[in-house]
Amino acid sequence: MEDKQQKNIATFIHLSSFTRFIFPFGNFLGPLILWLSNRDKSEFIDKNGKQIINFQISILLYAIIIACIAIPFFLLSIFGNIAFSNFEGIELYIHEPSVIIFTALGLGVIAIVAFVLELVLIIIASLKARDGEIYKYPLTIQFLK
Repeated sequence: MEDKQQKNIATFIHLSSFTRFIFPFGNFLGPLILWLSNRDKSEFIDKNGKQIINFQISILLYAIIIACIAIPFFLLSIFGNIAFSNFEGIELYIHEPSVIIFTALGLGVIAIVAFVLELVLIIIASLKARDGEIYKYPLTIQFLK
């Protein structure tokens, strides 16, 4: 059974990921600092810290993947009316950039929905930690076990 102090520390470990809005990489540094300084106090704090850090690393990985897909579509929509003929006999000319624009916009909407979902999941995890439960974030890769 976890005492109130352990529940509060675990809750603040989850909520500390919102420090991203104050300084860059706060979503990693806040939970990491709190977890490293308190992980020896209880297994409950240790597990909660690992959960939020794994979740933040997974979110970063997913964001990089979405960006690697979306950026070429965005660039093609900007330069879509330019004929590229750097190679002999091969020309790349895009006549219909609307498909590319819609794809880039769709990926942007997915990124916005993922961001809102991330915020909601962090709040749910902090409420679970407050109640003495360990929340398993969905779609999280377990980097720290």
